[in-house]
Amino acid sequence: MNRKLSIALLMGGDSGEFDVSIGSAKVVAKFLDENFFDIYPILIRKNDWHYTLNEDESIQIDKNDFSLHLKDRKIHFDCAFIAIHGTPGEDGKLQGYLDLMSIPYTSCDLTTSALTFNKFFCNDIAIRAGMNVARTVLLRDGHKWTYEQLAKEVGLPCFIKPNKSGSSVGVTKVYNLEGFEPALKLAFAEDNEVQVQEYIKGREMACGVFRTEGRLVVLPVTEVIPKNDFFDYEAKYTSGMAEEVTPAVITPHEEDECRKMTAMLYEKFNCKGVVRFDYFLSEGKWWFLEVNTVPGFSEGSIIPKQAKSAGINLSDFFSSLVYEAIKQHK
Repeated sequence: MNRKLSIALLMGGDSGEFDVSIGSAKVVAKFLDENFFDIYPILIRKNDWHYTLNEDESIQIDKNDFSLHLKDRKIHFDCAFIAIHGTPGEDGKLQGYLDLMSIPYTSCDLTTSALTFNKFFCNDIAIRAGMNVARTVLLRDGHKWTYEQLAKEVGLPCFIKPNKSGSSVGVTKVYNLEGFEPALKLAFAEDNEVQVQEYIKGREMACGVFRTEGRLVVLPVTEVIPKNDFFDYEAKYTSGMAEEVTPAVITPHEEDECRKMTAMLYEKFNCKGVVRFDYFLSEGKWWFLEVNTVPGFSEGSIIPKQAKSAGINLSDFFSSLVYEAIKQHK
């Protein structure tokens, strides 16, 4: 009988998505089959990487070889399941470390993670792939733009968002010149680069995709209908603040377009693991919004809902991500 695989379930992180990550990790731990996996939830925050043995004792991970020293044995992990949204789990930092340690992991590699986490660079690649992308101005500390210039460049209303962040943390929809100052202050508190982006009026869509057993599986399309002005942090993580319709009520042609785009972008970005692409559908035209290389895994998140809609139970889904990561590492 084959031994059970030791899985490091990585959660936490150093961004405003810390609590979201904890929620994702709880669901992964719940559904990963304990008949096949020994699961070790590991909280990562700054230099503190620890496994909680019980209420009174936690054990630090040995970062020299990414191992866990228990009283009776030393655990060497077969795979890392990354459930950290934001840095360092989604921006390539953790991937680079795991590569050095030769540990398989369930997300995109260092290069893809770093490029897609930087929304401005990601948009450029999407444009090269033929996607429609909203007009965008990238601001860095010291850039001199007047609010009038920004409004002229992208129009009003517009979105102001951190360039490297997720879960709509630090995002504001700006309607007038007076709204720029507080919105920029909020965004720069989250990141040292900020995007000012054209507002595209349309329906927000999301589509997940992953590879398993050598084939690409594109999940059903979801329409996101927020009760707030846009799909902000509150709408994403507060029950009842957004309606997520899976499968989306769109025409067969629109669904086919979205699924083909999603498969194409997964290959163009050289993605691994499960990835969610977000779009706007405006007057029959698709607009690329962003890619999430470590999407939410809580039961209320879009990807688990799409998997269930496709008839894939979460135990099989999470297991397939682990097995595929190990297979691709060899």
